[in-house]
Amino acid sequence: MGSEGCVVPGAFSLEYGEFWLSAQHQQSEQLAKSVAFLKGVPILLKPENFKQRGRAVTDLNNVIMSTLQVIDCIFQLEKLSITYNDVKELRETLANARKDILVNVFWCIITTVACATNITLLTSDEGNSHDLVQYAQKITIILNKLKQKLKICKEEIEKLQTYMKLKQLFQIPTEIMEVMKILIFFKHNAETTIFDGSTKKLVRVDILRTKNVLLFISSLEISEDYIARLRPIYDFTKDNNEYKIVWIPIVEKWTKDLQHKFETLRAKMPWYTVGQAGAHIAGIKYIKEDWNFNGKPMLVVLNTKSQLQHFNALRMIWIWGCQAFPFTQEKEEQLLLSLQDTWFSALMDGINTKLFKWMKDDYIFFYGGDSVGTNQFKEKATALINDEIIKESKISIELYPVEKNANDDGGDDSFSTFWSAIETMFHIKVISKQIDDVIKQVQKLLSYKDDKSGWAVLVQGRKLVAIGAGSTMYTVLEQYHTWNQQETLTIENFGQVFNQQHGTAVKETGHVCSCFSIPGATGSTLEAMVCYECGNVMEAFFSYKCCHDKKKAPLIT
Repeated sequence: MGSEGCVVPGAFSLEYGEFWLSAQHQQSEQLAKSVAFLKGVPILLKPENFKQRGRAVTDLNNVIMSTLQVIDCIFQLEKLSITYNDVKELRETLANARKDILVNVFWCIITTVACATNITLLTSDEGNSHDLVQYAQKITIILNKLKQKLKICKEEIEKLQTYMKLKQLFQIPTEIMEVMKILIFFKHNAETTIFDGSTKKLVRVDILRTKNVLLFISSLEISEDYIARLRPIYDFTKDNNEYKIVWIPIVEKWTKDLQHKFETLRAKMPWYTVGQAGAHIAGIKYIKEDWNFNGKPMLVVLNTKSQLQHFNALRMIWIWGCQAFPFTQEKEEQLLLSLQDTWFSALMDGINTKLFKWMKDDYIFFYGGDSVGTNQFKEKATALINDEIIKESKISIELYPVEKNANDDGGDDSFSTFWSAIETMFHIKVISKQIDDVIKQVQKLLSYKDDKSGWAVLVQGRKLVAIGAGSTMYTVLEQYHTWNQQETLTIENFGQVFNQQHGTAVKETGHVCSCFSIPGATGSTLEAMVCYECGNVMEAFFSYKCCHDKKKAPLIT
C-alpha cells in the first residue's frame, strides 16, 4: 500500500474507535460517557437518539470491519510477495494476486473517507447520514476476491513447501508413514485418515507403518478394467499383510458429478483410498513432476523406507499379474529376460487366460485389420486348416481374430485390449533398454497396426513362429500348394517351413521402413529407436487423441 493507504486508515482509526466505544456502550459505562462528552458525541447517549440512528451506526460498523479485513488481506499479500519474491515458481501466482492492489487501495481510501463523513453526520444534531450501500457492496466484492487469492497463494506455497520436503525425504530412507502424511495431507488437515475399502471405514494413516505401499495414482477417468486387474493383486497380498494398495485420485477441480464418480469408483475398490470427495492431494506437484504423472493410471511401488521400487508396476501386472510380485524393477528385468520367444503368448495370457491352457502344441493364427483384409486371410487360413495333407499330418491349426466390438454395445473389445498390451510391452522393453529381437518384433507388429492389409501372427503352443503384414502372410497361404510339395509337413516342422516361406515373400515384396505412433509413457521417457528394416534412427513424435470411448480398453504406459 502507498503512504496514502496507510495514513488515511491510521487517522480514521482513532476517531472511529472513540465513536464506536461511545455508541456501543451507550449509558452502561461511565468511561464511555466521559469519552462521548469530551469528543463531542453526547448526542448518542440519549436512548431515543441511539434508537433512531442505531441502524445507521450498525451499517457503518459493518462497512468499516469489511474495509479493515480488505486492508489486512492486502498487507498479507504484500508480505507474501516480499517473502517469496525470489521463488520463481510462485512469481506468476503472486503477480496475479496483486494485479488489482492499487484499485483495492483506492476503494479502501474512499470508503474510509465516506465512513468518516458519516461519523461526523451521525454525531451532529441533524443526525442524517450518507447511504453506504455502494461502498459496502464494492468492499464485499473486493474482500471475497482477496480471500480467494490469498487462499490460492497459500495453497501454492504449501504445495511448493511439500514438494521440497518430499524431494528431501526421498533422498534418504524415511519411514513410509511419515512420507505418506506429507504426500497426502495439507498442514491444516486435523485428521490424517484414509478410507479402508474392505470395511468401508476411516482408519488412521499409521496403519501403513512398516508396510510396502503400492500407490495407485489416477484421475477419475479410468476404466473399471484397472480395478479388475488390481483385485487379484489385492487378494494375493492381503494374506501377506506386508503390501498395501492405496488409491490416490488426482482431481484438479471438483464438481458434484466428479464427487459422485469418486464415490462410485471407491465403492468398487477393496483397498485403501486417500481423501474424501472434494479433497486435494498435498504432494500433487511431486507426483506430476518427479513421478511424471500425466493423467494415465500408474502404480508407484515404495518399500517400508519409502525407497522407490518401481515407477509404474501396472505394466508388469498387465502382462504377468501376480507373477510380477514383489513388483520391483529388478523383478521386471528378470521376467523380460525369461520371455524371448514366448512374449506374445505372455501378452495373450492377459487377454484370454484359458487360451494356451488347452492349445498345448497346436498352431494358432492371430490376425486383424480391416474387414476386407481379415476376411481374405480367414478364407485362405480356413482352406489350409481343411487341407487333406494338413489333416493327415495331424497339424492342428486354430484361428483367433482380433476385432473391434462390432455391436458397439460396450462388450469385450479384443482389438483395444490387444493393442494396449502390445504398446505396454513396447514401453517396458524400451524403458528397460533391452534392445533385442523381442523389441524388434514388437516394433514390427506396431507398424502393421494401421496397415490396410492387416497383420498376422503365427504361434505354436507358447512359442512365436512368425509375424508379418497381412499381405505377405496371405501370400504364403496363397502359395501353400506350391511349398507343401517341397517338404513333407509335420507338426514339428510346419512352423519352421511357414516362417521360411514368409521370409521369401518379404524379400520378394521388398522391405518397408517402420512407421508407427506410440503414446507417451507415464513415469518415464521413451528413447530414440532405429528402424527394424534399414537401421536408421527413426523420427520421434507424440500423437494426441481425445479418448472418451467407455468401451476402449485401458492403456498401461
